[in-house]
Amino acid sequence: MWWAGVVLLCAAMAGAQAKPRARDLGVPFDGTPGPYNAITDVAGVEVGDTTLISGEAVPHAAQPAVRTGVTAILPRGRTSSDPVFAGWFALNGNGEMTGTTWVEESGFLETPVMITNTHSVGVVRDAVVAWKVKQGKPDASGYWWSLPVVAETWDGLLNDINGFHVKAEDAFHALDTAHGGPVEEGSVGGGTGMVCYEFKGGLGTASRRVEVLGATYAVGVLVQCNYGLRPQLRIAGVPVGREIPEHRAYEQETGSIIIVIATDAPLLPHQLKRVARRAALGLGRNGSISGNGSGDIFLAFSTANPGTYDPTKVASLKMLPNDTLDPIFEATVQAVEESVVNAMVAAETMTGFDGHTAIALPHDRLRQVLKKYNRLVEPPAKP
Repeated sequence: MWWAGVVLLCAAMAGAQAKPRARDLGVPFDGTPGPYNAITDVAGVEVGDTTLISGEAVPHAAQPAVRTGVTAILPRGRTSSDPVFAGWFALNGNGEMTGTTWVEESGFLETPVMITNTHSVGVVRDAVVAWKVKQGKPDASGYWWSLPVVAETWDGLLNDINGFHVKAEDAFHALDTAHGGPVEEGSVGGGTGMVCYEFKGGLGTASRRVEVLGATYAVGVLVQCNYGLRPQLRIAGVPVGREIPEHRAYEQETGSIIIVIATDAPLLPHQLKRVARRAALGLGRNGSISGNGSGDIFLAFSTANPGTYDPTKVASLKMLPNDTLDPIFEATVQAVEESVVNAMVAAETMTGFDGHTAIALPHDRLRQVLKKYNRLVEPPAKP
């Protein structure tokens, strides 16, 4: 039921500030984050979730475990229908992100970005079309024309994925409750049933502030992480996965990761494609090899250059020179790395479909391992 997701979402929002994040545990990261250290540090970006948790976590249950949901990212918020420049990249294509052929062709992202489980892409895609029809007026032909961007990762270890529990109203709720400010992480929204490096995974976010040609820009990242094998996991350069080998979930990687990168830097589509590619380097810092079974799909967009889509006038654009993009690239790599760790730090142990369990990354063990390798730092003081 969608209302169960509302209750869980409200609870998650109430507890979002109480959950420690990776920096709170003393994990060292490079770069300067924005005030929320989230994708919403890019002005106008809003994020909403619907979280669905119900059913019995035992084998052959009469009501199988539901551990899933949907997440919405709105580049200019709910009140704007102004498209943004965008580019995308697939590091490994064993996954899905709909609408990307038109993003590639046009250079624009015209819809929210939605993330859910693999077998719910269709219903969420149709829901976004319906939501857009309700939000705005028809175009000149008398119809809304829409190719929504909907991405997925597979949550079948913990979720009754073939029960098709995500409904249109769940997508509507994620869209209609999207907000700026702090972003809920871990087992929420589309990330509810996800597993990362065989620890409990889910949603994670981070941001960086960079200066280019005398101006300060934000780069924000949101990930839905569901990939990797335990021995591969590295945090702050430390082989954490090998140091915490207990309670493994897989023998072969079966997951994926979706990465959404937002910036207010004035970048054109070809430049945003270059930014999207750099997400792969952030994953590499955490040990990913982008395995054969993994769908590693990334999308980057810029909220600069508003009004460019207007078909009635010649657009005047601003863009950063290519020679100045290295700080943006570096910020992307750093924020992707931190977002993945934030997702695992926020997630809690979950038992789901047929009694399968994914354990949370143990905070105390993480700190011990970082200390062993002389990488533990003093957590920042609370304001």
